Amino acid sequence: MSGKMNMESDNAHVSPEQVDRSPKQECEVIPEGIIINEVQLILAEKRTSLSALRTGITVFVLPLSVLSVLIATSKYYDVLQVMHLILPLLIICAALVVLGSYLIIRAIIRIHHQDNLILKLKRKHMWISEYID
Repeated sequence: MSGKMNMESDNAHVSPEQVDRSPKQECEVIPEGIIINEVQLILAEKRTSLSALRTGITVFVLPLSVLSVLIATSKYYDVLQVMHLILPLLIICAALVVLGSYLIIRAIIRIHHQDNLILKLKRKHMWISEYID
């Protein structure tokens, strides 16, 4: 037991710089299959982000369609008489615009992040740049 505590106390005095300079980390070779799997994972995440972007655009456009129908049919009703119906509809449309905007902005940010990850992999492993545009 005292030997175990002695080893723990020896490790407690090791600085982070000494831990980072281990020879194991300097000569680490990553197989090509692992790199290709990393790129495939990033591309799958990018595909998911593009799907979220498509959904955001759809959610954003839906209120515009509803409002255009209301404007086109406005000659058939008096706005003041149906205000109790139009007001909740406008609130829902505003909420959908906010949700659509959030989805679009979040998807664009994630797509840029994923592009940067792919660029880093291409710079680190030059052989993969001929396969990825």
